[in-house]
Amino acid sequence: MKKTLFAAALAAAFAAPAFAADAFKFDAGHTYVGFEIDHLGFSQTLGEFTKYDGTLNLDRANLANSSIEVTIDTNSIDTDQADFDEHLRSADFFNVAAHPTMTFKSTKVEDVGNGALKVTGDFTMLGQTRPVVLDVKLNKIAPHPFRPTIEVAGFSASTTIDRTQWGFDKYAPAVGAQVKIRIETEFNRELPAQ
Repeated sequence: MKKTLFAAALAAAFAAPAFAADAFKFDAGHTYVGFEIDHLGFSQTLGEFTKYDGTLNLDRANLANSSIEVTIDTNSIDTDQADFDEHLRSADFFNVAAHPTMTFKSTKVEDVGNGALKVTGDFTMLGQTRPVVLDVKLNKIAPHPFRPTIEVAGFSASTTIDRTQWGFDKYAPAVGAQVKIRIETEFNRELPAQ
């Protein structure tokens, strides 16, 4: 009987979460998800996505135990050129009719010190999933100075991907295969009532 109880307790301990993290949601009004790609050697084409959602589970005592999931609406691509945006939405590029979203789901968070993180995750685009590593800087975690019931976590992140690895190879390499990605974001959570 004792062995059975011990085994049950041990199983429960391993099944329980290894840490307690706070859940934060995107503050879309203070988030930018942008990209930069070489255009035939003449210039860098810049654009962004304006619709996204996601959740950050933040373990401030041990940042390596944190995680993030993000979904980006591919139809929200914006280069300030309506005709070009429609071309980017076509089957030549993002094929939004078949693939309306891109997703990133972290698999590992490495705290490299001084607020710097390496966040590895599975990035899915055009139905294909490949690992991506984001260089992330934790800028600040604090109560919002004008909204005291809200806590804010702010981050800057960047990476460079080879788009052809996701089958996104139209016009490559004349139009660059390397895409620089930059993210500025804030996440919010409601603070518990005092």
